[in-house]
Amino acid sequence: MNTSRSISIGVALVLVLTGLTGCVSSSRSNVTVQESIKFSKGQELNDLLRAKQAGAVTDAEYETLRRVLMERPN
Repeated sequence: MNTSRSISIGVALVLVLTGLTGCVSSSRSNVTVQESIKFSKGQELNDLLRAKQAGAVTDAEYETLRRVLMERPN
């Protein structure tokens, strides 16, 4: 009984490790760093208002986000 359990655990371990090595060897990623753009508080407020008018945010969400924007330093 212990031998079959050891074999099962060994097979499971081999399968897991094989799966992990496949993930590691095939995962290539390129990172591109771009310059960030800073929007003015006024522009963000205008965008938020347009989102509210378009129905993308509710009145409550608008007020919450507007307060967050207004409390943020320039």
